[in-house]
This record gives sequence, structure tokens and C-alpha cells, in this order.
Amino acid sequence: MMENVEREFIKKRIAPCGLHCGKCFAFTEGDISCHSTELKKSLGNFEVYAQRFVGMLDEPVFAKYPDFKEMLDYFSVASCQGCRKEKCKLFKTCNVRACSEEKEVEFCFQCSQFPCEHTGFDEHLYKRFVTINKRMREIGIEKYYEEIKDVPRY
Repeated sequence: MMENVEREFIKKRIAPCGLHCGKCFAFTEGDISCHSTELKKSLGNFEVYAQRFVGMLDEPVFAKYPDFKEMLDYFSVASCQGCRKEKCKLFKTCNVRACSEEKEVEFCFQCSQFPCEHTGFDEHLYKRFVTINKRMREIGIEKYYEEIKDVPRY
């Protein structure tokens, strides 16, 4: 059985549906937000240099830097606290959080009605949701987290 501190850490990162919030671009404490913030710091005032590099290095790719910077800025200001604290900002039709609270389960696979058709997910996400929850049920939450903690979500 997981220690309580470890369980709470994992629950903060793994939503009731099984998706890894910690790997989501919208998650405040997530990898994408943290790495984007670090990359912005490392790049500093690179925009000025990118403009110069277009001609100086004869590299037209540097002309795309403003678009890259806009995306980097977006990723670095993530604002989601995770699905257990607030409604999912990524999947607007998600019904899982409210359902898990109502059914008093930490993860969908723990529900007697799993898999149900009330998630609000599209076909692709629904298939992923079922696969994830079956895996968690098979090996346990802690082992599942160890399996996916360093794997990209997308």
C-alpha cells in the first residue's frame, strides 16, 4: 500500500480518469510549464538576435522566432491546478471529476460501473481512458505512475 504522502503526490498528478496532469501543458507545476519557463530564461533577449541571424547566418528559420516565442510564452504561464482541484481546462466536456466525487472513488477503475459512457470524452480519448484505467487496475496506481511519470503525455 502506498504511503499517504506518496498517494497524495500521485493523485495531484494523475486525474481520476487516469490522464497525467503533470505532463499537461496547462498544469501549473507540470513539466511543460517548468521547462518552458527555464527555456525563456535561457533565451533571454534572443528575439533581437533571431532577427539578425536571418541575414547574418542566412537561416530563414530564425524569422519564425516570434511564433515560437508566442507559443513558449503561452506554455510558461500554465494556470491549471489539476483536475482534482478544478474543472479540466483542456477537455471542456469532461464529466469524470464530478462523477468520481459523486461515486467517491479516486480513479475510475475503482467504480463498479467502469467503463461507463458518461465521461464526455471523444472516441480517441475514451479509448485511451479505458486502456489507462485497465492498466492501473492491473498493476496498481503506484506502479502505473512509475511506468508513466517520465513519458510524454502527447
